[in-house]
Amino acid sequence: MKAVAATIAVLLIAGIAAFLWYAQPQPLLPEANAALASTPTVTFTEDHGNLVYTPVGSTPTTGLVLYPGGKVPSAAYAPQARAIADLGFLVVVVSVPFNLAVFGIDSAQPVIAGHPEIDHWAVGGHSLGGSMAAQFIDSHAGEVEGLVLWASYSAADLSTDDLAGLSAHGTLDTGVPNYTSPANLAKLGNDVTTAVIDGGNHEQMGWYTGQPNDPPATISRPDQQAQVVTATVRLLDRISGSHAAVAGRRSPSRSLATGIVAAVMPPMTSTTPNSWIDDGVSSSSTIARPIDITG
Repeated sequence: MKAVAATIAVLLIAGIAAFLWYAQPQPLLPEANAALASTPTVTFTEDHGNLVYTPVGSTPTTGLVLYPGGKVPSAAYAPQARAIADLGFLVVVVSVPFNLAVFGIDSAQPVIAGHPEIDHWAVGGHSLGGSMAAQFIDSHAGEVEGLVLWASYSAADLSTDDLAGLSAHGTLDTGVPNYTSPANLAKLGNDVTTAVIDGGNHEQMGWYTGQPNDPPATISRPDQQAQVVTATVRLLDRISGSHAAVAGRRSPSRSLATGIVAAVMPPMTSTTPNSWIDDGVSSSSTIARPIDITG
């Protein structure tokens, strides 16, 4: 019996060690940590590990809860969360155990409960995070109005939940067959928008490195994320009803460009192309100028 117990103990320890090795987080890029701060237009706070971005000088009535991708720290999504908040939305990137959203499916619940001032909610996330956000909706029918999938898909059938949905992905992402399969898209219902980012990959949905088996992107990370932010803001505007639903909103076109530059572009230097400073996007950007999120 002692030998059996010893064997079980060894196997248990080995299993825990293997899991902890597997769950090592992907390394963050410097821009991720740099976005863990307030700006003149967005207030950053941390609440029980969640990253909270609140617009300054406006009263948001629409909020977004983001779940991180598998083994990706929440901070990897801080730049784009701050850029979205700069448009007048409350944005919360939740912290999940071991950076695996499967262990924190209900993480959106306390966020929603803690913000009664928000009338319209969307939940979503990147990769595994998006799939777990869909699971949250499946078990909390009627609590949210929108689902945001960044390089992700829903395993749950949400076709009768009356959701506004967004599915955004890069063309070089190896998961495209899952994101675009008719069966998976049908699970999202009839009100779904697909944002296809030419030359984008999986890793550039966040500010981290080390994504396994991910082909190199052929567009810049800020360019890819600017397109994702634009599509996400469109979704949030749809569920909020109109731009007027958020008090004190600045011009969407100019604010989006400014927010993306401040949140996801590298620091400006003497060698930075003038077009980045003037327009908020690079000269090779695939985003039409001016950026229009009113349509």
